[in-house]
This record gives sequence, structure tokens and C-alpha cells, in this order.
Amino acid sequence: MKISGHIVDVRNRRVFDGEITVEGKRIESIVEKSDVADQYILPGFIDAHVHVESSMLVPSEFARLAVVHGTVATISDPHEIGNVLGVTGVDYMIDNGKQVNFKFNFGAPSCVPATTFETAGAEITAEQIEGLLKRDDIKYLAEMMNWPGVLYGDKEVYAKIAAAKAAGKPVDGHAPGLRGEQAANYIKAGISTDHECFTADEARDKLKHGMKIAIREGSAAKNFEALVELFTEAPEMLMFCSDDKHPDNLVEGHIDLLVKRALARGHELFDVLQAACITPIDHYSLDVGSLQPNHFADFITVKDLDNFEVTGTYINGVKVATDGQSLIPQVENLVINNFDCQALSPKDLSLKAEGKTVNVIEALDGQLITNCLQCSTKTDAEGNAISDLENDVLKMVLVNRYEQAKPAFAFIKNIGLKEGAIASSVGHDSHNIIAVGVDDESITKAINLIIEAKGGVSAVSSNSEQLLPLPVAGIMSAEDGYKVAESYTSIDKLSKQMGSKLNSPFMTLSFMALLVIPALKLSDKGLFDGEQFKFTPLFSD
Repeated sequence: MKISGHIVDVRNRRVFDGEITVEGKRIESIVEKSDVADQYILPGFIDAHVHVESSMLVPSEFARLAVVHGTVATISDPHEIGNVLGVTGVDYMIDNGKQVNFKFNFGAPSCVPATTFETAGAEITAEQIEGLLKRDDIKYLAEMMNWPGVLYGDKEVYAKIAAAKAAGKPVDGHAPGLRGEQAANYIKAGISTDHECFTADEARDKLKHGMKIAIREGSAAKNFEALVELFTEAPEMLMFCSDDKHPDNLVEGHIDLLVKRALARGHELFDVLQAACITPIDHYSLDVGSLQPNHFADFITVKDLDNFEVTGTYINGVKVATDGQSLIPQVENLVINNFDCQALSPKDLSLKAEGKTVNVIEALDGQLITNCLQCSTKTDAEGNAISDLENDVLKMVLVNRYEQAKPAFAFIKNIGLKEGAIASSVGHDSHNIIAVGVDDESITKAINLIIEAKGGVSAVSSNSEQLLPLPVAGIMSAEDGYKVAESYTSIDKLSKQMGSKLNSPFMTLSFMALLVIPALKLSDKGLFDGEQFKFTPLFSD
């Protein structure tokens, strides 16, 4: 195969007219030539940190959507399915991804379960991590979320880091808010990246100790605006990532959108493309081409270098997308799961008020972090704590989906529902069922829809009920990715018609169980203080 155009050589920071000859999976030659096709050819984009499971799609379907936007590879942490099914889940992701022509690069999940303060469906031990890291299809130790364990010398944590070092593979970080000496000590342990920075100053604290920063822009966590200025200071230390991206957003765009936005801000072309295409290859030693002779033939074509409209995506010399259409065929996807809980009744959700004041989670749109508020407890005639619609303080429930147990409760501000309830079995990181609503009847209905389907997201209003089933581990669909995106768009629309003003209500809800992100979150065992790393009372006098 031969292809010509204006070649964007990011490694050598130049653009020239030329022709590329591809032989098999690799580029045989690149020669300068006049009279070429009026298109730009450049290396493919790489998502430097993503949980494929958060797209609600199995890897083969994620790939079909992503290639349309010029994405040829991902650095993928399978800890979502790992928390449900352990190493069996990791194997599922790898095997499913290998069915299509796309370069998934999976890591060994370092924190399964994420903490000891919640109930997950599985555990991945240090011994299992060591075994995973010896495999060629495991490229790195995935995000070390247990930053207290790193700072205070937890033996299990350091055994996992040591296994990565012994295998010669990098360790990904997760250190929200760590600054100064704490950041330095975390990095000194051997952790080389972080995607959790939400201010430029926090990122600078980490950059000066040699840590690479992945600028994150996902469906819920959006840090691009806060961090993009770093291109003027340390462009060689930056990458782009989505972390968690729902299917409707993946249909709209991927890393290509971040490239466009960075260039629109006036940042230098080759600096931006270095982050989007090259730095991940070098950092993780990926088998992904960077548009050089003898490299894998992984590249994209775009109309121009302003809008970056992707006209073609090639992986291993095969065209996998053209003019907005995916050329990756659908494959048959197996369904595996771990789901064992029974339907609830509204009385199961009654909660006696044990104080005049309640500690409330304040959700922040576009952030994973939350605030802790103290609000007056609203009660019914029987003395039960209930949602306070006037002040947008709604009841939240978390149900253990792996075994029969009493629900856990919290109250949350800024979800915004005026009627009904929404629920999800995507509840990072243990993926229990999390729900929020205006009354116990609605919350119960939303939860039971998910229990009946053994996984999904649901919305219940006064005149409508919707469910998007997620039977693969209770967090993914095995169906066509575009149809899943349509279904998600519909249920997301319903949640907003019910009053939510959040950009992505279901994604925000899913992170309200993520204990490793401060300040206040909900575990199946109770309300959790992510700054003190301990449980905290729901009520006070």
C-alpha cells in the first residue's frame, strides 16, 4: 500500500510532502515527493489512561467507536472489571480486545479492592500482580490509588511496586491533591504518572520531581482548562487522557477534541501532538508506530491542521475508519458476571434520623472531588430522614450487589432531581448499586430494575421508567456501541428532564462511591471521609 500527503513528522518536528509505502504491518519507507494528495498524515492518537469499562462497552465495541476519531491505542486500566471478577475479568478484557484491530495496552490493576472499607467482588493479590506483570500482554502496573499505603510503607503496596520494577514496567499514579513532600515521597517510590491533578500548581509540584502528567478530560472529571497552560512549561512531560468516558461522549469525540482545543489556545503544534501521539509510546514502550520507517503502520489522515477532521485511521497498515465511519466489524461478545442480591422494598430504605444535622456530600460538576456540608435533617412524621427537595439535598443509597446486606445511606447536594430517582451498578470502584432520588418508592424502583437485569443504569420518573442493561460484569453492554450510545443518550435526557443540571448525572453518581477521592463518599459499609481515610457519622446533634 502507498499513501501520499503532507507528512507531519512529530519526532523530527517538521511537515513535508511525501509518500509512505506500507508492507504488511509496518512502514517500509517514507520518501519526499511533490504532487501529493491534499491531506495531512500524522501518527495516531493515544488515550494515555482510560477505563474502557466506563464507556459501558466491551473493548471490541469501544475500539469501533474510538477509531473514527483517530485513536489507534489506549493505556487501559481494567480495575473496574477487576473489582468485580478479579484476574478473570482482566483476562476477559484482553481476550475481547484481541478480537479487533486496535492496540489496547492493559495494565495489572494495583488496587483490587480499591480500599478495605468497601465490599468488592474480588481481590487481586501482590502474588497475582507479579504473575500478571510477567506477561507480555500486561504493559504496566495500573494506577496506585492507595497513596496512603505508599506514603506509610504498606508491605502489600510495595510488593506490587517491586514486581513492576522487576519486570521493567512503569507504575501509574493516582494522587489527587498531593503536594510538597507528600508528592515527592509518592513519586520517589517509583510512580511515574498522574492523571488526577485538578490545578496547575499541583501538577507543577509533581512535574518538578519527574512525574509525567496526563491531562484528563472525561465525562465527569474535566481538568483540561486547569492544566493546558502547562504546555508552555513542560510539553515533553504531558499526555492526554479521558479516564472515564460514557458512550455518548465517545461518539462525539476522543483525544482529537483535546488536540483541537489545545491548538485553538495557541499552543505549538508539535508540542500538542507529542502529548497526543508520542509520549505515551515512549513512556510505556508501546508497539505503536510513530510514523517512522520500520515502525508499525499506525497513522491517521486529516483534512487540515486546524480542525483535525479525521478522514482515515490505519492500524497495522489496515484502514479501520474512513470519513466518520468505523470499518471494524462487530464480533460476538461473551457475557460474564458476578451479581447476587435480591429485590428491595421501600421499607428496606427507611432511615431513622439520629441527629438534627446531617453530613451532606456536595457533588461538584466536572470534578471527582466533593465537599462536605452540614445541613439540617429533614424528617417525616415517623422521624425518618428524607430528601429535602427545597434545598436539593437528596437521599442516596448504596446496595451491596455481591451478597445480601443492609443498604448504606447518605445525603447529597447538587444532583438536582425534582422527581423520581436514578440508579447505577457502575459505582467506582467496587461497582455496587448506587441510587439517588426524591423518595424511597422511586429509589426502590430504580434499584430493582438493575437487580432484575443483573446490572445497568436506570431512571424512574412519575410517568416513565428506563433501563440500559449492562450484563457484562454489571458494568458493560455486549451490544453494538452506537446503539448503546443512543440508549444512554435517552436515559441521560430523562434524568435531566427530572431536574438534574449536571453535565453527566450518571457519571457523577458513579463516582460518589469512589472512596480514594476526597472529601466525602459513600461505601456499602457507611459514609466515608476520604481526607482522614476513615468512616464518619452521617448525623450529628
